[in-house]
Amino acid sequence: MPSTRPRLTADERRATVLAAAVAAFGRGGLEGTSTEKIAHAAGISQPYLFRLFPSKKDLFIAAVRETFARTVTAFERAVGDLTGMDAKEAMATIYSDLLAEPDYLLMQLQAYAACGDDDIRVATRRGFRDLWYAVERLSGLEPETIRDFFAIGMLLNVTAAMDLPAIDERWAQLICAMDSHLPTD
Repeated sequence: MPSTRPRLTADERRATVLAAAVAAFGRGGLEGTSTEKIAHAAGISQPYLFRLFPSKKDLFIAAVRETFARTVTAFERAVGDLTGMDAKEAMATIYSDLLAEPDYLLMQLQAYAACGDDDIRVATRRGFRDLWYAVERLSGLEPETIRDFFAIGMLLNVTAAMDLPAIDERWAQLICAMDSHLPTD
């Protein structure tokens, strides 16, 4: 019996593979994730995966780029016509929503963890640079304020990864109380 699933375009298939890669790499990292698992999750064969991405590292780098690009796109949508501190607040709110997605958060952290590889470090730096420039362009704020925004964002990453809002200990609650943009269950 022929398949009733509609055929995906090349761009749709690539997006499906990248979503599967973000999820798998986020959980297992570059070294701990098999391309077979990603291909299966994407509903394609492993040979086809390698037609789309020549190597596992190329796929990981594409997942890193996807994660940063997704953040920029989310910030642009959230900000709209806002500027200054209003734009910063809109970006902070949408970033909290992004961090509530474990795959997104973990892929971000895996990108930083894999920076021992020169190619991955270059891709991660570029993504972070592009994100910085987007925040600068969207908000129009001073570099010091943008640096503080990123510093809080990195604290939010670590806080969300450790699920600190779930811990009923003074130190965790003090960290969580400092910013209202922590994801909650």
